[in-house]
Amino acid sequence: MTQQPTSGEPRITLVSKPGCHLCEEARAVIERVAADLGVGWVERSIEDDPALRQRYWEEIPVTFVDGRQHDYWRVDETRLRAALTRSE
Repeated sequence: MTQQPTSGEPRITLVSKPGCHLCEEARAVIERVAADLGVGWVERSIEDDPALRQRYWEEIPVTFVDGRQHDYWRVDETRLRAALTRSE
């Protein structure tokens, strides 16, 4: 699990797996948006959590905003920014 510095609870969760090129792309978008907006994020690997693996292995990467599933396979930067600013 990767935890990014934040004050309070992370607003973005990335569910990923090692060696996933789509996960690398999603992580780059999330890092950029989180830094720009000053929000925290956390990354969880399906390799470390059997329940996540069973539920999401066909949709990796999966992005959550404030605990709700937001995207899977790709992260749209504009849509992620909108979700985070709407939820404030």
